[in-house]
Amino acid sequence: MSIKKRLILMNFLEFFVWGSWLISLGGYMFSVLHATGTQIGLTYGTMGIASLFMPALMGIIADRWVNAERVLGICHLIGAALLFWASRVQNPSTMYWVMLFNAMFFMPTIALNNTVSYITLEKMGFDIIKIFPPIRVWGTVGFIVAVWVVDLFNWTLTPNQFIVSAVASVCLAMYSFTMPACEPAKTSKSVSWVSSFGLDAFVLFKRKRMVIFFLFAMLLGAALQITNAFGKPFLDDFGKIDAYKNTFGVKHSNILISISQISETLFILAIPFFLRRFGIKIVMLISIFSWVFRFGLFGIGNPGSGLWLLVLSMIIYGMAFDFFNISGSLFVEKEADVKIRASAQGLFMVMTNGIGAYLGGLFSGMVVDHFTVNSVTDWRGTWFTFAGYALVLGIVFPFIFKYKHEQKPEQNIHPQPFIVARK
Repeated sequence: MSIKKRLILMNFLEFFVWGSWLISLGGYMFSVLHATGTQIGLTYGTMGIASLFMPALMGIIADRWVNAERVLGICHLIGAALLFWASRVQNPSTMYWVMLFNAMFFMPTIALNNTVSYITLEKMGFDIIKIFPPIRVWGTVGFIVAVWVVDLFNWTLTPNQFIVSAVASVCLAMYSFTMPACEPAKTSKSVSWVSSFGLDAFVLFKRKRMVIFFLFAMLLGAALQITNAFGKPFLDDFGKIDAYKNTFGVKHSNILISISQISETLFILAIPFFLRRFGIKIVMLISIFSWVFRFGLFGIGNPGSGLWLLVLSMIIYGMAFDFFNISGSLFVEKEADVKIRASAQGLFMVMTNGIGAYLGGLFSGMVVDHFTVNSVTDWRGTWFTFAGYALVLGIVFPFIFKYKHEQKPEQNIHPQPFIVARK
């Protein structure tokens, strides 16, 4: 099997593990465990808490001591055991702690998956910017397949979603151990305590541009968590209304939501063109305003006559997610020194899936509870509030993120098409 196909399979399994439960967990907790909006938000926020330190910690280990592909496999083995435990949980409080421990070992694998991919492609002499997006798109395909499997087998409101994820996690762990060796970067014998603990990745904060970049990474990470936590409960709630309870959007809400991931597969392929043509600033700005439309369309759509509005929101999600998450990862890869690449990816995860995800889960849960009276949620007011949040980000961002993109002829931009001019 060629190295590209091997990386495709690794990315497919990585996001299949996540997709098996990420979309349906909120609805499962809401309908089966009878959790409140705050409890759901906090449980999704566990991914943020774990991402505050675990991706960076695992990045340090991969940078300094243990091969990245081995760290990836070990994390997935531990995660599989915790997912089996989650399938036995009967109340929201216990689920919080189980998912926190699971997040501590799953969230680092996203950055590690990128690191293994980047190192392997570089060793084979490939242009990462050109080759990685088409490989990464298969991760999104894996996520979609997982969502459809759980939905079509009617497991969205059962513990089977965790068992499916656990089995896939074991398979990926075993597969990771067979990947080409991704050894820690060679360093001199005299290494400072700062480097030993991976804190040298924070050297990126010495540049004002990177400080602002990571700040907005955090704020956009919050936007992503809002969708993860409350997209399915929002659609499931229409089942309480006679006019909508038998509609496709309610009966197969997971499949409807999966249009978002299908959209991702298309926009991922557009990333190299947009980064080369417009640069990271414009790409991020497009992402921010996509979130405005994503939330706004949720606010005016419904599974009946307004189904097309929900579908349009799902399509826009692909641009909102990819144009920051994937592009941001590639931007950090090029800005960071080769010796801190895994730590830098971990730092990016800290800001997006760490602080951002935690704050997004916490405050979005509070917003949902604020708009819920006597177990009835005003979803329109909820989504418009989230849209207003994204709109503020879009207005502020272009004025404070100073970046000058210098477009170069195609033949002269290999392999660094969107490096910014350093001050």
